[in-house]
Amino acid sequence: MRIGILGSGDVAKTLAAGFVKHGHDVSLGTRDTSKLADFAKTNPKVKTGSFADAAKFGEVVVLAVKGLVANKALELADAENLRGKTVIDATNPIADAPPQNGVLQYFTTLDNSLMEQLQKQFAGAHFVKAFNSVGAPAMVNPKFKGGTPTMFIGGNNADAKKTVTGILEQFGWEVEDLGSAETARAIEPLCILWCIPGFAKNDWFHAFKMLR
Repeated sequence: MRIGILGSGDVAKTLAAGFVKHGHDVSLGTRDTSKLADFAKTNPKVKTGSFADAAKFGEVVVLAVKGLVANKALELADAENLRGKTVIDATNPIADAPPQNGVLQYFTTLDNSLMEQLQKQFAGAHFVKAFNSVGAPAMVNPKFKGGTPTMFIGGNNADAKKTVTGILEQFGWEVEDLGSAETARAIEPLCILWCIPGFAKNDWFHAFKMLR
């Protein structure tokens, strides 16, 4: 598929390389393409351009920016470029404030997730929450002693979730579809839990697993 990725940080670059690894065509969008100059040299198959360029290019769009600027990034991408497309939302609503005893602070509440807000504003797109509950180094084909990790997803559109499930399975994950966009109220806080061992013990390579 053609994948448009909005972002220039570690998550965006890791996913871009992962999609190329698995045979997809990738365009990375950013406000400042100079941020991607070194990455582009080592990853020549990845196109770079503006947020709008990436969004227009992608059959699937990945939102991989800080939660505080997610709304602005989508505005720059242009709602028309997102219309009818699957948008993989990898963001978390992390506040511009330090953790409290290793616990991240969020700017949302448990009654209104960031993804729900974005889905409401960009109603023509089909948002699916994914990739938000694990660090970049483990996003693509991770290897854990405990077995295959679980990625929790949620969103309103069944076809979009089917597309994202296929990508996640290709990337070495088992998928747990929790349901509608409201489930992001539970999925987004998983990042808080995921980060605690990192802050406490410098353990940043782990993932969640659903057991039955």
